[in-house]
Amino acid sequence: MAQNTSRKILLHACCAICSGYPISLLKEMGYSPVVYFYNPNLDTKEEFARRLEAQKRLCEHFGVELVAEDYDHEEYLNYIKGLEAEPERGSRCDKCIELRLIKTAEKAKELKIEEFTTSLVISPHKNFQKISAIGAGFGNYLAVDFKKKDGFLKTNKISRELGLYRQNYCGCEFAKEHIKCCKQ
Repeated sequence: MAQNTSRKILLHACCAICSGYPISLLKEMGYSPVVYFYNPNLDTKEEFARRLEAQKRLCEHFGVELVAEDYDHEEYLNYIKGLEAEPERGSRCDKCIELRLIKTAEKAKELKIEEFTTSLVISPHKNFQKISAIGAGFGNYLAVDFKKKDGFLKTNKISRELGLYRQNYCGCEFAKEHIKCCKQ
């Protein structure tokens, strides 16, 4: 496969753990990934800072650009208002994903990047088809199932080798006690 690294793609990154293998695979596919860290769902500024610092280290390792938004948890809380008591993987999670993919699509347009995708799909706790359907509603979403070919194992290996911060929940206060999404 010939590489065309001038072809940019915006990769929404939920965290460094989940984005290591997607960055690597997108490069193999001929893309020049630009990582977009937009995660207002994170429950505290401290958690946001830890994940952002790990993301910076990962992007430096791969030599890719990182675009990071400021922490704005109120934006997330307003977006999911009324869904706080929903079960994990329910409509609150769908709205959370929708918010992040809307913003990713908008950022891609702003940066004049034609395609976007997300590292969210690498988690075994996330539904590839559902996330891809949400993403497809906002523009040129590239549906890549990063879980395939042991993607989740590969991304965890990368994060361990680099000694990156390894959280054990998706990020919001509603999920903190219910799901262990990334740590293995």
